Amino acid sequence: MSTIGIVLSVILGILSVLLTVIILLQSDRSAGLGAVNNNANNGSYWSKNKGSSMEGALERYTKIGGALFLILALLINFFA
Repeated sequence: MSTIGIVLSVILGILSVLLTVIILLQSDRSAGLGAVNNNANNGSYWSKNKGSSMEGALERYTKIGGALFLILALLINFFA
């Protein structure tokens, strides 16, 4: 394995641990399919300001981390 492959593997390992911690910090959404029909409060204060809350930030970090994880895994596949 080349040096760049090793470096990318270490970064992928660190990212996987961080992504696991971020996912575990998110609140439990045990509503299941019952939450599908409960979208009547789309104009509520919570839905408008969700992005600036801690939960909104964790969701954003999860999306970014997942995308980075996918990209790094593909790069490792090409360089290894």
